Amino acid sequence: MSQNIMNEVTFFAHSFLLGIVITFVYDGFVVLRRVIRHNLVMISLEDMIFWIACAIGVFYMLVEENNGILRWFAVFGATLGMLAYKESVSDFVVKAASTMIRSVFRVASRIIGIFFRPVLFLGKKFCHVMKKFTKKSQRAGKYAKNKLTRSFKLLKITLCKHKERKD
Repeated sequence: MSQNIMNEVTFFAHSFLLGIVITFVYDGFVVLRRVIRHNLVMISLEDMIFWIACAIGVFYMLVEENNGILRWFAVFGATLGMLAYKESVSDFVVKAASTMIRSVFRVASRIIGIFFRPVLFLGKKFCHVMKKFTKKSQRAGKYAKNKLTRSFKLLKITLCKHKERKD
């Protein structure tokens, strides 16, 4: 086989592998979205960053392999790689990875919960004491307000009577 044909086959194989890598990386985003809920803005931002990175990766491959010239069989190879990965192992990888990450998070949260249980207990006790203190201080505040209001009214009445006597 001639060297030119070998170069073309290598270029096609690299574009096929690039298609697999692109789909695998996107599956990483899918796993992340399954583990942590995302809103539409975050999904759009992630997709934009992903596709910009893919464009840079494809451009770099084209420059390195084919002097920056776009060849349609390279696009076909990348598409074929994407489809081959997506139809063969993509669902399994996404399900396995998201299940594994959720399990790790669940175990980690239980371990952290065990360590922070005394802190939570003390926090609840502190909140309970603060509620009692708040209720007592509210009662004291209402009592003081009523006393001041009565005293202010009495002072007002006294001043009005004193003013009438002068007149």
